[in-house]
Amino acid sequence: MVDPSQMHTKGAITGAAKGTATGSDSVSIDLPVDLDALTTAQMDAIEAGLLALDPAGLVLACNRAAGSLCGFAPESMVGRNFFRDLMPSARVPGFYGRFLGTQRGSVGAQTFEFVFGRLPAPLRARIGLMPGTDGRTWLAISPLEQIASGPSREAVLAAIAQRSRAEPVDPGLCEREPIHIPGSIQPNAVMLAADAGSFEILAFSANAADVLPPALFPPTGQHLDAVLPTGIVSALRDGIAAHSLTDGRVLRRTVSLPPRGESFHLVAHVHLGRVIVELELAPERAEDFCAASPLDTELAMTRLRAAESLTEAAQIAALEIRAVTGFESVLVYRFDTDWNGEAIAEDMVPDWQRPLIGLRFPASDIPAQARALYTKAKSRFVIDRDCVPVPLVADRAAGNAPIDLTFAQNRTLSPIHLEYQRNLGVDGSMSISIMVENRLWGLMIGHHRRPHYVAPETRAAATVLTDAFAMRVQEIEGKALWSERQHHLDIQGQLVRRLTSTEDFTDTLMQGSPALIDLFAATGAAIVSDDTVWRAGAAPDEAQIGALTEWLRAELPAEARSFVTDTLALHHAPAASYTEIASGLLAVFVGAQRRHLLLWFKPEVPSTVTWGGDPRKPVLPGSGPVAVLPRRSFERWVEERRGHSIPFAPWKVDLAQQLAEAVDGVVLRQRRKISELTGLLAEKERLLEQKDLLTREIDHRVKNSLQIVTAFLHMQRRQIADPAARQAFSETSARVMSVARVHDSLYQGDSLEEVDLGQTIQALCDDLAGMAGDEHSVELTADAGLMVPYRHAVALSLITTELVTNAFKYASRPDKGAHITVTVKGERRSEGTEGAAPASGEGRSGEGAVRLTVCDDGDGMPPDWESRKAQGTGLGMKLVRAMLEQIGARIEAENAGGACFTVHV
Repeated sequence: MVDPSQMHTKGAITGAAKGTATGSDSVSIDLPVDLDALTTAQMDAIEAGLLALDPAGLVLACNRAAGSLCGFAPESMVGRNFFRDLMPSARVPGFYGRFLGTQRGSVGAQTFEFVFGRLPAPLRARIGLMPGTDGRTWLAISPLEQIASGPSREAVLAAIAQRSRAEPVDPGLCEREPIHIPGSIQPNAVMLAADAGSFEILAFSANAADVLPPALFPPTGQHLDAVLPTGIVSALRDGIAAHSLTDGRVLRRTVSLPPRGESFHLVAHVHLGRVIVELELAPERAEDFCAASPLDTELAMTRLRAAESLTEAAQIAALEIRAVTGFESVLVYRFDTDWNGEAIAEDMVPDWQRPLIGLRFPASDIPAQARALYTKAKSRFVIDRDCVPVPLVADRAAGNAPIDLTFAQNRTLSPIHLEYQRNLGVDGSMSISIMVENRLWGLMIGHHRRPHYVAPETRAAATVLTDAFAMRVQEIEGKALWSERQHHLDIQGQLVRRLTSTEDFTDTLMQGSPALIDLFAATGAAIVSDDTVWRAGAAPDEAQIGALTEWLRAELPAEARSFVTDTLALHHAPAASYTEIASGLLAVFVGAQRRHLLLWFKPEVPSTVTWGGDPRKPVLPGSGPVAVLPRRSFERWVEERRGHSIPFAPWKVDLAQQLAEAVDGVVLRQRRKISELTGLLAEKERLLEQKDLLTREIDHRVKNSLQIVTAFLHMQRRQIADPAARQAFSETSARVMSVARVHDSLYQGDSLEEVDLGQTIQALCDDLAGMAGDEHSVELTADAGLMVPYRHAVALSLITTELVTNAFKYASRPDKGAHITVTVKGERRSEGTEGAAPASGEGRSGEGAVRLTVCDDGDGMPPDWESRKAQGTGLGMKLVRAMLEQIGARIEAENAGGACFTVHV
């Protein structure tokens, strides 16, 4: 890069190419003085590529050299958008952002270096931008050097050229690829790696000269203090001392660096004794690259929270994240128990060439070490699949090990993965981990057919929305699991109680209601006691069950208590004759002697599985440094599955073993163990009593998560000096806190579906008054026992938060604070009227309505308040209107000794 002060005002753009790690050279772009007056012949005579662009980036004119460099006929380039149609990889702050700066006049003529990853071949070039007349901008491209594809990419391309039609090779080779130490980063960022103790720089990306003054390049041997602002270095030292920059936790800042004074997004973390600092050029204006707005993110999270099913939540997540990031396709990819993947939701542009919804993908597509990396590092964005990786330069003589980039945001991807994207027809991409209870549940995947830049703020918003989806998944799956487990616990509890009063366990379990067959959604059941077999439902005959029992006794290790499968014939060949009724088996031995056995059977469920390509051929042999290549075909491949049943969940095996323990107590110990069985019964009764507690724990965890978010917002607020920003953080914190209060009420109340609104609003008002200070007060009057649905409680709590915080802000006077009165009343509806308020204890959602009033003692609202422009961002009232619409409520406003707002639900 060259300082703008070194450039001519018009006509010639001159500069010196920056020195690389191996040397330096010099180049200038010599152009005529008046570019706007050039004829076509004069433009073609210029050796550098020359284009005239309008304010939107459309090519108005170009010369032959530009067509040759870009790989297009010059006449075909005219009228096309340079940054969208011709060179989409240039739509990044380092190129497109500078173009906009020149076009807007915020900067003058400028030059910089840029590496094109495509064109006819990768090319490092000097780029010149000059303002012209009539709003046009002149773009000059002067080649500096052709760039080799790089060892990793070159190896992949060579392997593709020598591909053979051999049998599939060991996919385990993919799992041994060291993807966490690629030795390079994507070219949109600059990286510095320093010792975490001394802060001495040990390695740097080869493009570090783009951000460092010439006197500090190369930076090895320097300390971070010499290249980064003092405040950043101090924050790094504090983070290291507090252990807050490890395990994926990062420091984020925006910094201005000499010599150009440009702004950069800085992200830093500590891993394995190294401080990893990543710098990305920040856009001059965030809106140039469609940065996500806080309101869009907040409303998207509200819609996610309202989803009632996993399918609905997944579709909402895909739609909202695609709207935020601008990818052409966003899909929700879920792993099964064998790590095969399935696209369960997808949102895409109408002309997307390959919908993936409903397709299954083999586990080898995302091998084990890639899944391990996704578990640690939550997100990965690739701007340009065919970019030229920037190598890391390190002093190997000092014995430095390769830099581990597990948590680096701009780490280059595996060449095998990039080839996989190429085969899919995908260029720009996004992968965000969906973590449910600290387990990799799936991925949020974005695809784009061309290079696609996503601003750092938008990447963060997409990650937050993915986390919100993961929380909703946890809630939905947790409630469904609780309901199913409760049903089985009820049956098991009844069986155990009956066992305690009988000596014939077989008759107790096989007769009456409930019986053994009623557990685990089985269609058949059996008991083997010594050499006698009892059967119920659709089960194999006695001889077949006897043979199966002998096989289990012989094959299972002595310490094994149970056996479970959904493909019995694959383990026990004779079972192939009765797969229709017993493809699934759950068997549990009773007692260490293995004389008794409980069995449950599930039938075969013939099905078809639609794979994205043949799952039997996941990889092909490569050559050179790349041992394997990913499969190329993703056409729909249908597999008919036979001999499979619906699997038994692991928790069902645990319950079966508990039942076997109870039977063991009756059969082998009889009445001498009655006391033990009584204790077991008490334990079962305790489990039954946990029905409410399990659901409340889900809401308790959500409440705790929201409180953690509130704490983080408070911490961030204390670090911000700008009053408006501090106020925005306070308001967002109050909104999160209001939702947390609803979950707190759910956790403490008796109902699982409804919330005591008065109690919730009381706690919320106490919190808001405490945040506002001693000079302010809130007085609440509420009907006791006014129960409302959960969704109404969330909406009314958010509305109360906005109205009370607004009153604190605008109703207070210099000599005293604001006094706010909040009233929560139930309204019984009658035909043709709003109805009167119910007596205390009434007002449930199914019987009447709710009236919420918030009044202050200020000067009231000005006469023209409805048409007056909102003070601040107006986000609060937008949120109020969104919540009113969500629950079908209306609001009234009046001056009654101050401003007074009444919400009718």
